[in-house]
Amino acid sequence: MTVVKDPDDRERVEERLTALVEAYQEPVRRMCVLWLRDASLAEDAAQETFLKAYRALPSFRGGCSEKTWLMRIAVNVCRNMLRNGWFRHVDRRTALESLPEPAVPFSARDDTVVRLISELPQKEREVILLYFYQDMSMREIAETLHIAVSNVSRRLNAAKEALRGRIEREWKYDG
Repeated sequence: MTVVKDPDDRERVEERLTALVEAYQEPVRRMCVLWLRDASLAEDAAQETFLKAYRALPSFRGGCSEKTWLMRIAVNVCRNMLRNGWFRHVDRRTALESLPEPAVPFSARDDTVVRLISELPQKEREVILLYFYQDMSMREIAETLHIAVSNVSRRLNAAKEALRGRIEREWKYDG
């Protein structure tokens, strides 16, 4: 852990963190809700994300955008929470009403899309969430997940195909 000893440096770090929280609190929280499928756990994950960001801010060199850096932290926090043995025994189904408000209002069928995305395998779900919900480029997703851009492209295509088939079947039955 990096310790900030100079009060002026600590003040600058706190100002940067405040700016990051103001700019990215909702996107990080929404990502965590969609990832973990539990609103209260997502709140914990978002707080943990910003706590880790605060600790790492003095060493952040700007090799990627702040959003990419924060999403990488959030993804890792969520992955760690999912690995926890206790987490496997919790009912993680989140009611659509408990999700943070989207930038654009949902249509009647969007709850089906969110549910189907949450049912995708983790590797496919994470690229869909970062690409469509966080509006990240393939390069930014690759940086966030520490994988090649070609892997992001493959996972995104596989996820789109899986979703296309599932959505067509789901909506076909809705009439």
